[in-house]
Amino acid sequence: MRVSFTAAALTFGLLVSFGLAVPAADVEEGFESLFNGRDLAGWVKRGGSAEYRVEDGCIVGKCVPNTPHNTFLCTERELGDFILRLQFKFLENGNSGVQFRSAARPEDDHERVYGYQYEISPDGDVTGRIYDEGRRGHQFGVIWLDAYTPQDRLDAATASRREGDWNDVEIQCVGPSIKTWLNGNLVVDMFDSIAMKGFIGLQIHAGPAGSVAWRNIRVKDLGESKWEPFFVQGDDGKYQLVNARFVLPEEWSFTDDGVLRGVHSANQQKDGLVISDQDYDDFIARVTYRMHGGNSALYFRAAETDAPWVLRGFQNEIANSGKDSALWHTAGIIDGKTIPGRGWVVTNDEFVEQVRNKNDEWNTTCTAAYGDRLVQMLNGFCTSDIIDSECEKTGKLGLQMHGGADCEMYFKDFEVMPITADMKKLIERK
Repeated sequence: MRVSFTAAALTFGLLVSFGLAVPAADVEEGFESLFNGRDLAGWVKRGGSAEYRVEDGCIVGKCVPNTPHNTFLCTERELGDFILRLQFKFLENGNSGVQFRSAARPEDDHERVYGYQYEISPDGDVTGRIYDEGRRGHQFGVIWLDAYTPQDRLDAATASRREGDWNDVEIQCVGPSIKTWLNGNLVVDMFDSIAMKGFIGLQIHAGPAGSVAWRNIRVKDLGESKWEPFFVQGDDGKYQLVNARFVLPEEWSFTDDGVLRGVHSANQQKDGLVISDQDYDDFIARVTYRMHGGNSALYFRAAETDAPWVLRGFQNEIANSGKDSALWHTAGIIDGKTIPGRGWVVTNDEFVEQVRNKNDEWNTTCTAAYGDRLVQMLNGFCTSDIIDSECEKTGKLGLQMHGGADCEMYFKDFEVMPITADMKKLIERK
């Protein structure tokens, strides 16, 4: 139902005069309010020309019709891991959203906000989905970052939407895990690696109309999850491995700016490797690479064996082709006996060929492993998200230069973020 801003405001004012206005919710234990209910202290407007004001303990945003840019009322404060709760209501139909882990950059004559957005719409089944404002949205045919969200969850959330009334939003970010709820219904449960910290923003989308009210905006600050690098700069200014070791160390060297270079000859049948010292069970790991010939991989949950290629387990494939970020499960040799691998577990060649950078450009591949769930990403786009009950549950991380091939590899920003037991307790919330 379309409700004009004037009518809605008048109705709310009458409720106040009769003592029927809904009071601000008590802030739950561990949460703190981001809005004082009186003014916009602690918030700053970025982007377009929409108008924001405080009215009856709510923040109200109103579209200025036919102006060119989306507008965002943003917290001055940045948050890493958190649980955000708030309520919204459309006063006049339009398009809106809640930014999180977001940032801004100069663009022409305005600030361009970019980052994760919890979509808010009066129509369709999209409220609660994740759009990447100003960054990855609408690239390669991808609109929603949570492309693998099952339809039944979307349907349940949509059925709970309260037209013309207050709706409850919840967003949880814990390391790489992003989850959203609408009116208590889980919508999105995804893993992503692009940003781990940023501001929160209330969006009014550019267009012909739209007005939204928000209230009870509160957050539980859970700190900030950090990447743990395998390449570090020593006190002497030179780069070195940490918490990992080389196989065939003569093939590896660091450049002055911290890029790991590997050169491998077809005459060498063994693999050149970087292998982590410790095993990792639940984690997200990523590396940026470029290559000249040969074949490589980001190994994970892998075990050391007697094979010339040493590691048996999963490879997030690096092939400089449509097999980049595909999952290969390799064999091993123990006490002279071959332990078979499973070969290709999942591929997505057609999409990968769109996403991957070519002509010797850098690519970033990423793996999130959580129990039986394995998620692969290439240059920020999810290429697979599967449940694999046969998968190993722990093992080494590694980088590979495949034996028996001439290749020259460059790696940078090889890092991991373990998912701890405390993080798991939050991620498992339904």
